[in-house]
Parts: sequence; structure tokens; C-alpha cells
Amino acid sequence: MSCDQVMPIIRIVRDGILPIFQWGIPIILIVLGTIDLGKAVIASKEEEIKKAQQMLIKRLIYAVAVFFVVTIVTLVFGLFAKTEDSNLTNVANSWLDCWNHP
Repeated sequence: MSCDQVMPIIRIVRDGILPIFQWGIPIILIVLGTIDLGKAVIASKEEEIKKAQQMLIKRLIYAVAVFFVVTIVTLVFGLFAKTEDSNLTNVANSWLDCWNHP
């Protein structure tokens, strides 16, 4: 299978879905946590502020985790592409070449 046949799908995933996943979801999580904290501060209730702070911290951790998932998955697939099995090397290298093709 050549890169030309799968390039539209690779571009959609690489240039569309992954950036949304890597950047959009963390931004949404941080904005929602900030809004919740702002509501709690405006309400001026200590208990609600503490809960909102804890939720913001959890959302920040989730945001960082989601951000790095893409990097970790790309790294793992890159490591698998450098396999020593001669039968798999050609397939893995062709996949990696297609993925990295501009």
C-alpha cells in the first residue's frame, strides 16, 4: 500500500484530530475549572471554594495527561517502527515514512 492511498486519512488524523485532542481538550478542561473556581469565589463560600480548587487541580492534571498522551503514543509507535524483525521492518518503516510525509 502506498502513502498516496492513505495520505488523506493520515492528514485528517495527524493535522485535524490529534491537534484538537492535544490542544483543545486541555484548554477546555482548564477553562471549565477556572469558571467553576470563579463561581465559587463569587459565591464566597469557603467549602465551595475548596471543592472548586480541588476540581481545578484535578482538571489541570487531566489536561497535562491528555496533552502528553499524543507525544507518548507517537514515541511508542516510533520505537515499534525500529523493530529488528526483517519482515516487520519494511512495514513499520513504510508506516513511519507515510506518517512523517508532509
